[in-house]
Amino acid sequence: MNAPRFPSGPTPHADTPQAPRRPAATANHTEQHRTPHKDEIALLEPFDRLGLDRITLVTTAAEADRACAAIAGAPAWGFDTESKPTFVRDEVSDGPHIVQLAALEHAWVFQLHEPDCRARVAELLALRGVTKAGFGLGDDTKRIQRKLGVQPADVLELNTVFRQRGYRKDMGVKGAVAVLFNRRFIKSKKAATSNWANPRLTEAQLVYAANDAWAALRVFHALGSPAAER
Repeated sequence: MNAPRFPSGPTPHADTPQAPRRPAATANHTEQHRTPHKDEIALLEPFDRLGLDRITLVTTAAEADRACAAIAGAPAWGFDTESKPTFVRDEVSDGPHIVQLAALEHAWVFQLHEPDCRARVAELLALRGVTKAGFGLGDDTKRIQRKLGVQPADVLELNTVFRQRGYRKDMGVKGAVAVLFNRRFIKSKKAATSNWANPRLTEAQLVYAANDAWAALRVFHALGSPAAER
């Protein structure tokens, strides 16, 4: 069976695999598009992902300082958080337990156990002038405000961008990668529901967390680097 192509713009050139295709829109009219179905996405070739050689785990203030220096020059970051799942009714999460930020060539996974590391992450998230792009960030920002005491600045909810461009349902990273790159973004359910509060994260957790943020940044650039609400 042939893999589907979604109606989102010009077909990528054969010499540039995973070249992005932007959803069409004009000033006066936004064409309506459907969100890809999971069965259609399952037929696509896998999307690129960062390996462990391009992922840095950050647990201490010194490591956070080095990460801040490395990421400081980027005009936009992919952004996401992970929290230990709750399975009991009315149980309140004390997350996030990690924050992940990505540039185009590297991603950093910050654990929030150490107070000095939390403080560095809070400074990064409060930094103005750097777009922090991701999916489903409403709960993330509320939890960050509660745990880190800061309001993340220049946050861009990518689902909102897709709605403005004619997609009625929340796109999510899987749908966005399918539409823009005609590729299947791989997410591990086991990693998604794992214990993110563990002091020692597994390699699978690191790859999962880092690539969520990195894929969001790839989508952000494929959309033409839209501006965050200020």
